[in-house]
Amino acid sequence: MIRRLLIANRGEIAIRIARGARELGIVPLGVYSDADEHALFREAMDASIRIGPGPASESYLDGEKIVAAAITLGADAVHPGYGFLSERAAFARLVAAAGLVFVGPSPDAIAAMGSKIEAKRRVREFGVPVVPGYDGDDQSDARLRREAAAIGTPLLIKASAGGGGRGMRVVDDLAGFDEALASARREALAAFGDDTMLLERYLQRPRHVEFQILADAHGGIVHLGERECSIQRRHQKVIEEAPSVAVDAQLRARMGAAAVNAARSVAYTGAGTAEFMLDASGTFYFLEMNARLQVEHPVTELVYGVDLVHEQLRIAGGARLRFTQEQLVARGWSIEARLNAEDPARDFLPQSGTIARFEVPHAPGVRLDAGFRAGSEVPLYYDSMLAKIIVWGTDREAAIARMTQTLRETVVTGIATNLALLRAIVADGAYRAGDTTTSFLDERMPSFALAGAVAGDATKRRIAAALLARAGAWRLGSVGIPVDFAVAGERVRVQASYDGTRWELAGGVTGTVEPDARDAVYDARGGSVVVDGRTVRWDDPAPPGAGAEHSAHAAGSGDVTAPMPGKIIRIAVEPGATVEPRALLVILEAMKMEHRIEAPVAGTVKAIHVEPGQLVASGASLITIGP
Repeated sequence: MIRRLLIANRGEIAIRIARGARELGIVPLGVYSDADEHALFREAMDASIRIGPGPASESYLDGEKIVAAAITLGADAVHPGYGFLSERAAFARLVAAAGLVFVGPSPDAIAAMGSKIEAKRRVREFGVPVVPGYDGDDQSDARLRREAAAIGTPLLIKASAGGGGRGMRVVDDLAGFDEALASARREALAAFGDDTMLLERYLQRPRHVEFQILADAHGGIVHLGERECSIQRRHQKVIEEAPSVAVDAQLRARMGAAAVNAARSVAYTGAGTAEFMLDASGTFYFLEMNARLQVEHPVTELVYGVDLVHEQLRIAGGARLRFTQEQLVARGWSIEARLNAEDPARDFLPQSGTIARFEVPHAPGVRLDAGFRAGSEVPLYYDSMLAKIIVWGTDREAAIARMTQTLRETVVTGIATNLALLRAIVADGAYRAGDTTTSFLDERMPSFALAGAVAGDATKRRIAAALLARAGAWRLGSVGIPVDFAVAGERVRVQASYDGTRWELAGGVTGTVEPDARDAVYDARGGSVVVDGRTVRWDDPAPPGAGAEHSAHAAGSGDVTAPMPGKIIRIAVEPGATVEPRALLVILEAMKMEHRIEAPVAGTVKAIHVEPGQLVASGASLITIGP
């Protein structure tokens, strides 16, 4: 029996596992990096040990440090959570070699399913349909280029190791294949330590449907139905639900059997997920198997009444499954929304900073799995997810109504989030009708108008308050302080006077504001405030010039800055190079994703201020482009 459990993870999943362990009488133990010294998840542990600095490669991805921490803390088992080392066979072997129980499948099963290439080979032998493509051993660029031409476009380049959308690129034109392949290889190597690639036909408007499985070490194996996970951005899920509107009882039986066979193909034990693409005709293809607990596991728990963490721990302790397939019956409908620290209005740029307010309603049928709270610092080294908001209802309509109200009452300030996007999705007619495919966000995002101008007096007052708080001006107790900003194409000039309690505004907007801008978000190019869940941006006006020519030059500045903190992965230009607008300048890695930094104007590269491997702050000057 497991008595002391080392949880080799962070954030909400570490808290979730710790809670499940305590309920079974198991002592939860943790590890943390310097960036997480004051993180919320540490409070869920009986004890925790520092394992290194902020970068994951020096902390959460260092298996030897984690095993050493487990031994020091007297653990007899290790739960990897998801991400990080959860699907690294070498880590599972390291845990076993130390005489500890690994809460998950065997190293051999992890290795087989951790390689998408090997996984496809294994499941094919068990009659599971797979997406047409190339998964051969020859990984040369020339061979992959030839196979890509044979498969045709649209084409998906996919890292054989890992998941979460990292190391994946869609190619619509083979002229861009080489660049996409190089980028996918870099990202895969950085995230998983393996740049092996496979190529697949990119299916148009399919659904992403996955099946939860549980298997014990005695030959028992069941599935717990499907989850609809089609609403994604950059191949990362945003909204998930169980069951799926596209799966009836007959299709569920066929796909469930395929999921079970996929698990049997590698003698799987523990909790895992078989992922499929499903087209409109009901034809489905195996994509991959995630040899771990999934982010979206709560929707299955709420629909089937099974605690998946409890079952993982019991199976790892040698127990048999406590139920048969026939005993697993779905009840009601559950939806999960991932609340992320990212700005949908700016191409989902990850955000870091301090959360000012974090309020999710406590209500019947609402579950919150969160790794942060008000006052928490969101570091730049890890995934952008802050929390999962999960609801349950008697049917899909009831679940949507509950999620709609829950998101309406949720407040997160101090850092930009995707809350407005989540609200827009659940209010969308296509979503409510169940018309959800992997193309959903591409097709529906323009109608959401998340970056639309919202510049009424209330918004202007909020911006003024944010600027006053940014300057710390209220501490001066002064009168007639000028505030100057531009929003929605309008320049606003305000005079602010502080009476010791609040600000009185006069000029471009009038009224009073409190000296509290907890919903303000700042970046190097101005800032933003959150108004009714939408991010509204303002700009600091350009300095006055001698004439129109100077103003135009200032507006079209060629000084390229970092949109977020991150690490310089590649510099694509040299001093003196001529570039056109949208030309690739720099690749910046932030929150485990690569971001293209492109030329804002045509011109000549006058100076390069950074080098590969360098860590930069938000707003740092990267490259200067001149005439």
